[in-house]
Amino acid sequence: MEAMKLRHRYLVLATLGILLPYWQFVPWLFEHGLDLSLFFGELFANRVAGFFAMDVLVSAIVLIIFVQVEGRRLGIRGLWLPVVGTLLVGVSFGLPLFLYLRQIQLDRSSA
Repeated sequence: MEAMKLRHRYLVLATLGILLPYWQFVPWLFEHGLDLSLFFGELFANRVAGFFAMDVLVSAIVLIIFVQVEGRRLGIRGLWLPVVGTLLVGVSFGLPLFLYLRQIQLDRSSA
């Protein structure tokens, strides 16, 4: 049996990257609605939570810059998808989605 192609692994990780965060967020959203003050209050509830929140925010900014620069360099189409995915879900979705699109482009170039 042929090993799973790298782009398919990225697609599986992108799927997990959207399902796992929303598995936690959707119940909170149903319970509290879109209460942004509560959301940010809980996001920065203590120093440990703030540490993770700031880490993810910085990572998201770096990822968006990387997507734009690397995507243009390689001529990847649909660069808006990982950017929107990062803004709506997070780095856990945006990064593997970009790597999936990038791998498709690299596979085409090497063929």
